[in-house]
Amino acid sequence: MVYQRSWRMAFQAAFPATIPVLTGYLCLGMAYGLLMAANGYGPLWSVLMSAIGFGGSMQYAAVSILVTAFGPLQAFLLTLMVNARHMFYGLSMLERYKGLGWARFPLIYTLSDETFSLVSTVDPPEGVGRREFFLCISLLDYSYWVGATALGGLLGSFIMFDTTGLDFALTALFVVLFLEQWKGKEHRPAGAAGVACAVVSLVVFGPDNLVIPAMVMILAVLLGGRKLLCA
Repeated sequence: MVYQRSWRMAFQAAFPATIPVLTGYLCLGMAYGLLMAANGYGPLWSVLMSAIGFGGSMQYAAVSILVTAFGPLQAFLLTLMVNARHMFYGLSMLERYKGLGWARFPLIYTLSDETFSLVSTVDPPEGVGRREFFLCISLLDYSYWVGATALGGLLGSFIMFDTTGLDFALTALFVVLFLEQWKGKEHRPAGAAGVACAVVSLVVFGPDNLVIPAMVMILAVLLGGRKLLCA
């Protein structure tokens, strides 16, 4: 009874925090499901990609890979570049997830950009366990994505229209998340440093190769100037 109550309290505390992710994932997941359907892949395939791969932006990029001649090396390098950011913010969560035992495995698996944005800034309220709270946030976000993908895939089986521009929905969500972070003055120095590193990487390495160099520069700047940036 106490165990069930602790999970109920964690869910009640976590759900309001995930509502912005719910609204974003509803649009993004449906757009992805529609894109998959438009390229000949039914709801089952899009749901399996979301449930197993759970790559967000890489899932969008994978649509073009699925409909062209498969190149293993190209797919590997593209996945590495698109998802390289996970290595950096994943490392920053080691301390926050410390001592959570078995829960670390589903927490790591379901860690996405939006979930990271929540669990790195939101603390569980008094009386709510860290493990239950973080798990509820992570699993709720995961279920939003998979559910929205299923809905988009089902709708795509019946609605046929021009899907040009749907893949921009993910970029739009990142912009919104950045603006939300920018509202807090304490986050602005780090945000400005990230933008500057991205611009430098774009100029030096070009639009096709900017992700990994930008991540390396951002990590170096944040580690080297963490006292100044966090002041």
